[in-house]
Amino acid sequence: MIETYYIGAYWGARKEDAEECARRLATVVQLLQPVDPLFASWFKSAKSLKESLKRPLELDLPVLIKYVQSKVMRDDRRQPMEALGFSIWLWNGRQAGNDAWLRMGCGGYSEWVGNNCILEAPDEGPGSERVLTTSFQVQALRALATAWDPDWGVANSRAHREMIEPKYPEVWPGWVTYLSRRLGRVPPLPAPVRIEPVEDQGTLVILTPERFTAANPEHVALADRVRELLERAGLLQRKPPPAK
Repeated sequence: MIETYYIGAYWGARKEDAEECARRLATVVQLLQPVDPLFASWFKSAKSLKESLKRPLELDLPVLIKYVQSKVMRDDRRQPMEALGFSIWLWNGRQAGNDAWLRMGCGGYSEWVGNNCILEAPDEGPGSERVLTTSFQVQALRALATAWDPDWGVANSRAHREMIEPKYPEVWPGWVTYLSRRLGRVPPLPAPVRIEPVEDQGTLVILTPERFTAANPEHVALADRVRELLERAGLLQRKPPPAK
């Protein structure tokens, strides 16, 4: 079975209006573009992929604000629920034969909602050899962290997440983990782990220079050790939203 991966950024209640979310959306799209040709363009979600191709994402701010506003969460009567924020899905139009998805929940300030930005890049196909590299994972997570200023984020294997979630239900660091400076200072970590700053916002913790996999016992043991050290430093107190 192919081991699949995802990249996510997560933060708690933060009231932001359509303009603030639109600016962050434009930023993440612009930061992802140089990471890989997969992110050269994006299309708005529609009832079908064919219809989605007719709806390219425009980064003109007034147009983008109007689009974000149209994605406000609504109740069963279609009435806006502003406290739950905005829900946005984008598709890359199958660039170079590969699908990528970017979904965002932003602007939510209810205690019952978590905000997030999730990037799904291809695990198979001609683009996967680039996606499944530490360089790609680091650059993509850096883009999400810079744009959204989350509490934490992770680029990880779903198999690894499922492996550790029963033991550590609150937070599960992975191949690359982002921790906001708001959470505290990252302690010294064992080799081959390295850390990189993300401007003045936070830190990336990069477990392995090669592809991380849950099938490798050494990778899993290293991830457990790093998680223990981060938890001991008080950095893993945020509770993530339910896994998708």
